[in-house]
Amino acid sequence: MIAELGHFAVIIAFVLALWQSTVPLIGAQKGWVDWMRLGSPAAILQFVALAVAFAALTYSFVVSDFSVRLVAANSNSLKPMLYKVAGVWGNHEGSMLLWVLILALFGALVAIFGGTLPDGLKARALAVQGMIGAAFIGFILWTSNPFWRLFPAPADGNDLNPLLQDPGLAFHPPFLYIGYVGLSMSYSFAIAALIEGRVDAAWARWVRPWTLLAWLNLTIGIALGSWWAYYELGWGGWWFWDPVENASFMPWLVAAALLHSAIVVEKRGTLKSWTILLAIFAFSLSLIGAFIVRSGVLTSVHAFASDPTRGQFLLWMLVVAIGGGLALYAWRAPKMRAEGAFAPVSREGGLILNNLLLTVSCAVVFVGTLAPLFREMIDGTKISVGAPFFDASFTPFMILLAIALPFGSMLPWKRGDLAKVWRKVMMVLVIVFLIAALIWSLQTGRSVFAPIGIALAAWVCLGVVAELADRAKAGRAPVAESLRRLANLPRADWGKSVAHAGFGFTIFGIAAISAWEVEDIRLASPGDRIEIGGYEILFEGVRPFQGPNYQADIGKFTVFRNGEIDTVVYPEKRFYPVQRTPTTEAGIDSGLTRDIYVVLGDPAEGGARWAVRSYIKPYANWIWLGALVMALGGLVSLTDRRYRVGAAAKAASKAPPAAVATPAE
Repeated sequence: MIAELGHFAVIIAFVLALWQSTVPLIGAQKGWVDWMRLGSPAAILQFVALAVAFAALTYSFVVSDFSVRLVAANSNSLKPMLYKVAGVWGNHEGSMLLWVLILALFGALVAIFGGTLPDGLKARALAVQGMIGAAFIGFILWTSNPFWRLFPAPADGNDLNPLLQDPGLAFHPPFLYIGYVGLSMSYSFAIAALIEGRVDAAWARWVRPWTLLAWLNLTIGIALGSWWAYYELGWGGWWFWDPVENASFMPWLVAAALLHSAIVVEKRGTLKSWTILLAIFAFSLSLIGAFIVRSGVLTSVHAFASDPTRGQFLLWMLVVAIGGGLALYAWRAPKMRAEGAFAPVSREGGLILNNLLLTVSCAVVFVGTLAPLFREMIDGTKISVGAPFFDASFTPFMILLAIALPFGSMLPWKRGDLAKVWRKVMMVLVIVFLIAALIWSLQTGRSVFAPIGIALAAWVCLGVVAELADRAKAGRAPVAESLRRLANLPRADWGKSVAHAGFGFTIFGIAAISAWEVEDIRLASPGDRIEIGGYEILFEGVRPFQGPNYQADIGKFTVFRNGEIDTVVYPEKRFYPVQRTPTTEAGIDSGLTRDIYVVLGDPAEGGARWAVRSYIKPYANWIWLGALVMALGGLVSLTDRRYRVGAAAKAASKAPPAAVATPAE
């Protein structure tokens, strides 16, 4: 009965999405305020209906109702409760239900908190959001229904993919989907603005909070996915340039460009058409990511099972959303005129350079990700594009972006003077040079990547400090005055500084782990000692362990430093009997300065020896710390009152309203 209730709720949500996508749009076109305002209750009720459906599916997983086909295929009665709940979205059908739930949530938030938005813009944005919702809910009902029954019901389920039975993967998809799907709101506002033919500073303020919310959640989701790959897959890396990893990274890059471009629209009234185009591209890349994950066109450890019907459905959605958006853009964009002029050397010029570097780097990732597909379509040849291509082609753009950040942040609007900025950052350059020289001297004979990368990270972080000091007039005003200036800085400016510092932290972590990581791979017997990176690791043996739904061999490795015990790590080799799948759980002792990382491989010689991989990974956690700091910067910016939805419209709302027609008239 619960499953049928969930199925019925999805059907109701589909009807409401159709209502939301048509009635307010007609009202906006005709100027009928009553019809325009019907979009808000439709959006809220659609979210309620999908919340009921999601709760019904969650209940089916929690109580292990194996008469529901999806539960039988992705759960097991012995599975821990956390993974029973995570199993709701650990599959194609359930994850699509989560997708449309978040999509409806964003529409409901606009309906609830967008009270000061102009009626026409709000109605059109909700209508576009309703169209997207109707398409995806239809996709669920016709190709991916999570509520189909299974008769007769099996005694137990097939269990969840063992790789997904992990805390990192339990929370990774919701954050990622909020980011993916949140960009739909930016897309909806962009399409609404194109239909209305109006893009101004107020529009930029309205679109920024939704983009910020999506971007910061996408940042957290990507970081969680990278962290999971680092400790769960047992290969020792943190980024693989996998097609599905790239599918989330591309909209992140474009969303970052969109955030910076919207600032120019807000402050200077220019880059309007470019900002609209970025909003279309950001969500389009999210749709392409959904297609990559669910169509089976590209192989990935993260991808769901392929289904040609689903792939065709998603392909048509891509064509309509991207093609329709670009066609509307081609029609309307030429009419959008820039309101302000600026010199190439200015804050506007710096933000344009930022956009250029982010979008070109995204294009590089896009080409590398889809090149195997295009090549196979052309002549049937199968090729593989791996890390060497991405590292060589993507990294230079990020280096240029890091170099440009402090300069761009300190340039004034409209017209700047590089010589003045140069004088402000001269001390930073001296400190950065000394840091690079110190690292070079301390690591004689090793990679040049460390001094360059860490100097770049220091340049970004100290550039943030220099900008704040300049804005506070540090050294040119009394200390109390400088502190007052800092306290009065808008939260959006503080958020920008925090996010840029987080970018510097991530650069530091990548440079350190890439240049200074050491590894040891061998067959080891209990009692063997492994000397690596100034540590000595004693292999003390392996013991069996019975988990709730798996069996494991757990190794014990005692780590010594200067003859004293530093830590003990316990890597595992697990086997899940229901799915007959082995997994690796690395033994990691984490810290801010280093990770000791040990992987227990397969036994050899009847269990007398084991394959053991040991790593010392310097400053690895700074990679994810930087990502979290970037997300924190986005959150701080989101609290700026200027970017609350409709804040810019309050003054305008005091003006006498224009006469409008009603259906009765």
